[in-house]
Amino acid sequence: MRDLAPAMAAAGVDVHVVVANDRIASEFRKLGVDASVASMRHKFDARGAARAWPTLAGADVVHTHDRRAGLLARPQARLRGAASVHTLHGVPEELSIRVGRTGDPVQPGVSPARIAWLRHGIVRIEALLSHLGTVVVPSQALALFLARHGFPRGRMHVIPYGVEPHAVEARPVREPPVFGTAANLEYHKGIELLLAAAARVDPPPALEIYGDGSARAGLEAEAARLGLTTRFHGFDPDFRSRLGELDVFVLPTRGDNLPVSILEAMAGGLPVIATRVGGIPEQVEDGATGYLVEPDDVDGLADAIGKLASDPARREAFGRAGAEKLEREFSSASVASRLLELYERVAPGR
Repeated sequence: MRDLAPAMAAAGVDVHVVVANDRIASEFRKLGVDASVASMRHKFDARGAARAWPTLAGADVVHTHDRRAGLLARPQARLRGAASVHTLHGVPEELSIRVGRTGDPVQPGVSPARIAWLRHGIVRIEALLSHLGTVVVPSQALALFLARHGFPRGRMHVIPYGVEPHAVEARPVREPPVFGTAANLEYHKGIELLLAAAARVDPPPALEIYGDGSARAGLEAEAARLGLTTRFHGFDPDFRSRLGELDVFVLPTRGDNLPVSILEAMAGGLPVIATRVGGIPEQVEDGATGYLVEPDDVDGLADAIGKLASDPARREAFGRAGAEKLEREFSSASVASRLLELYERVAPGR
């Protein structure tokens, strides 16, 4: 949203962002975007929803971006006579490992009852809410998954995330090159696969790992056991500024939609190694901007790491091709243009 809102304003939209707290509102104001606060603490927070009501007066389009706002603000948009647009950013993690994949993989420790509730409860509820307006999904893979689970196809429009392109310059050739990732350190992101694959490369690459989560302590212990040169940085809200410290971005996720971390890596001119899940094949062109490997394939991941570790010219070529693809398809300006077309379609004459 910090990229999209200014881009929409630059495209001629009168943008007002409603956020959860004063700190975030201040960040938007510094970007030249009007912002106000209406915290919705949970999906039954009627008082928080009521705080948003005055802000919606006069709106032509109300665009919501999380489940609470989607539940509480979409009906208000209809009552205000505004067109409702909701971005469904993804499905719960237990289902995300099925998006863009064959079969029905199950995350360890997740019961069949939980999967049934998510498939026939949460997804069905979102399908019903879609009749309040229009739904944006960020990837074709997610759109196909939702359609297979009863979501009305006519309500969905695929518009990806957008990030601001960087000025990409030639990188110094570091030997050995530095590989890095940014992710929640949880099972579904597969960071233990990155450690195992790096240990199979000779010599093993240095790893920079950004993010936090319940698996962090175990991952740190495993990196030490494998004798890897690895730094765990925790969550960094300004990961983009650290891209210059990396030569290759790796995301061995078991399930995802359209990872913004991959877009940021592409914007920074980094080649990407990632898994063939979710919408990632829509981002990464195998053999052109990086390499795609199958989920849980440690040998394939190690092979891809080894290829890029030993070939600086290929790293440079992949990185530049990725930056060009980012500017064409995923820049904040191009995404804002596509959203503006959608707004004009759902709110004609306004």
